[in-house]
Amino acid sequence: MHEVAAFRNVSKHFGAVKAVSGSSFTLHPGETVAFLGPNGAGKSTSIDMLLGLKDPSEGQVTLFGGTPRQAIMDGRVGVMLQSGGLLPEVTVRELVGFSCKVHPRGYAVDDVLKTAQIQDLADRRVDRLSGGQEQRVRFALATSGDSDLIVLDEPTTGMDVNARQAFWSVMKAQADAGRTILFATHYLEEADAIADRVLVMHKGRLIADGTAAEIKARAGQRRISFDLHPQDGGDASLLNALPAITALDVSGSTVRISTSDADATMAAVYRAGLYPRGLEVTGVGLEQAFITITAEATAAEGN
Repeated sequence: MHEVAAFRNVSKHFGAVKAVSGSSFTLHPGETVAFLGPNGAGKSTSIDMLLGLKDPSEGQVTLFGGTPRQAIMDGRVGVMLQSGGLLPEVTVRELVGFSCKVHPRGYAVDDVLKTAQIQDLADRRVDRLSGGQEQRVRFALATSGDSDLIVLDEPTTGMDVNARQAFWSVMKAQADAGRTILFATHYLEEADAIADRVLVMHKGRLIADGTAAEIKARAGQRRISFDLHPQDGGDASLLNALPAITALDVSGSTVRISTSDADATMAAVYRAGLYPRGLEVTGVGLEQAFITITAEATAAEGN
């Protein structure tokens, strides 16, 4: 499969600080990839190197087999940054129209406004938009031409629920058309629902690369919930001694457990003479998996 982008043993140093350390990954056509990590993890620096805004201290970054700067000049990359990039005192139509004209493969401005669903904002001045509206305009700028890779930095910040859903519907259409989507986000539920693949950065290192299901499986956690009632018999205080549990919450008759071994935990529940009702066993969400693997990475660094 052709490579859209590649990091090969990439590091970026700022004096004694290693913002990125030995990062390697590739992006392929048609993928939607979530780029996750806590603040200071190295995501922004990595995106800057991907876009040719910073040069790596070590290693190599390529886009479409060449340099990032060349790919940008050729119009192969559309970019939506979290802030900046909007000229004041012009209308949305004027700004988007300018972007369409300077793009080597620009679209018609009315088509871009329609795709971004901002026709109603076309005659409004840019400096009179709300934060969510500004994000939608930035999206229009990122998709103002026929780009092969679209890079999005916190794209839905400030958008309401309906706008976020509409945004991702448009992005799915972009991916279905064969474009590669890379997005950094703190909304992990978006990454879980939308991404084909998830990259996790932590303290400058890439610590996970896989599907959301693979990342969640790697965390090795399951959630158990059930109801207990006094008339069922058994000693509910024994819940604290259950094997493999990592978290326990008892609220009234409802018990919620996080466990690294659901089979062992539930076998012990029955051995204790407890009779759970409404038993549910589910996998953890991407957010909890993210917390688990970053905590493990921090613990490993401390050893």
